[in-house]
Amino acid sequence: MRIGVPRETRDHETRVAATPTTVAGLQKLGWSVIVEPGAGEDSSFPDEAYTEAGAELGDPWGAEVVFAINTPPPDDLARLQEGATLVCRVGPAQNSDLVEDLAGRGITVLATDAVPRISRAQSLDVLSSMANIAGYRAVIEAANHFGRFFTGQITAAGKVPPAKVLVAGAGVAGLAAIGAASSLGAVVRATDPRPEVADQVGSLGGEYLEVVVEGEEAEKSSDGYAKATSEAYDRRAAEIYSEQAADVDIVITTALIPGKAAPRLITAADVAAMKPGSVVVDMAAGSGGNVEGSRPDEVVVTDNQVTILGDTDLATKLPTQASQLYGQNLVNLMKLLTPEKDGQLVLDLEDTVQRGMTVAHDGEVLWPPPPVQVSAAPAAAEAKEPEPEPEPKEPRSPAWRYGAIAVGLALLFVATAFAPAELAVNLTVFVLAVVIGYYVIGKVHHALHTPLMSVTNAISGVVIVGALLQFGKHSLVVSILAGIAIVLASINIVGGFAVTRRMLSMFTTDPKAAQ
Repeated sequence: MRIGVPRETRDHETRVAATPTTVAGLQKLGWSVIVEPGAGEDSSFPDEAYTEAGAELGDPWGAEVVFAINTPPPDDLARLQEGATLVCRVGPAQNSDLVEDLAGRGITVLATDAVPRISRAQSLDVLSSMANIAGYRAVIEAANHFGRFFTGQITAAGKVPPAKVLVAGAGVAGLAAIGAASSLGAVVRATDPRPEVADQVGSLGGEYLEVVVEGEEAEKSSDGYAKATSEAYDRRAAEIYSEQAADVDIVITTALIPGKAAPRLITAADVAAMKPGSVVVDMAAGSGGNVEGSRPDEVVVTDNQVTILGDTDLATKLPTQASQLYGQNLVNLMKLLTPEKDGQLVLDLEDTVQRGMTVAHDGEVLWPPPPVQVSAAPAAAEAKEPEPEPEPKEPRSPAWRYGAIAVGLALLFVATAFAPAELAVNLTVFVLAVVIGYYVIGKVHHALHTPLMSVTNAISGVVIVGALLQFGKHSLVVSILAGIAIVLASINIVGGFAVTRRMLSMFTTDPKAAQ
């Protein structure tokens, strides 16, 4: 079966639904790919690159499956064969009339912007892929219009303070913006109604501004998306936005609620309070806007010289990478829909991911799908029963200790009374060394035992030297004991240096040394 990739016709659209790299991935699944001539020109993918990858140039509308970025216009939809499958962005929650029209055409429609937010579907999530690019690009656009440094500098000519950036909304786009702005040296702050994103903001170098409403607990997201907030929350959030607008240099808003108009976060009064030269990037301009005064796909400069950018699809400004990520999302989708890798599409509506994406099938509207409840917050750890405390050991009585010392002294006396004079001297030194060593090591903190012993065990080399001197000068028994001493001391030395090497490798940046 064939997959068709048409050229996008929407204004300002620079992406393409398949790249030469993803064409190769589709062919491994048994599909033939037909690309409309010139489809990848705006994304820097010439026709020759597609043919070299194994694609065919021609009319894509006769294929059994058609990949697109946006929903094709009616004239192109009419060219689809009956029973074909269309994979593209639909916006089913906002375009019910479009969904009805698509269902009436007798085609199957899979909406790439309706992938459920579950772990298994992350590799198919087009919204996340494009939002990641858009968040990064929002910072680049803001830097271009800001006209000043992002990072702070101290020079001979004076001190330059870092730019202050406020990111409203810490979803995929917001987190990408936080990471990009932090990497440029800016002081970044972020707000979001989902408390579970605080750690993510902090890990990217941002400061999470929590909106605390007295008597109201923050509600964790059940599906990874932000929800509509209460009036009390909105009032407190508005106060924070007003305070921050007067202090920061750049505001980037990313707040969107699926199926609803974008919430208004920044008012005209907030914009009027911003410093001249400040920049606002309203990433929700296409859905009503988070910022009062923003206009879709326009640059607005206010009376107090604040620039408001209303780009509706920032991912189109990075078409090469955006096309590659979008195309790879579709390859991952086809891996799910082509389980046998034979180029035959198998749609399983019992599968949560496939059902969530399917908005029309066999002339029926299948939107909205059954809800999928998945919490984005980490699951609370199950309470474990406390382990019973070990029974304290009874301390040994002084009589027991004194008795052990007396027995030891008696054994030492017997050994020295009947042993040669040399052995008596060596035995006395050995006992004294054991006593001194015990008290010396016993005073060392447990955390230092390993490095201490790994180095001091090298002293066992003295034992080896002494044992070597015993060979051939005394009886066979002495030679055997000397051999045993050499083996045991060698093990001690090798083990000590091996442990030392492993410990030192923990503090080195050389990957070879750490192996």
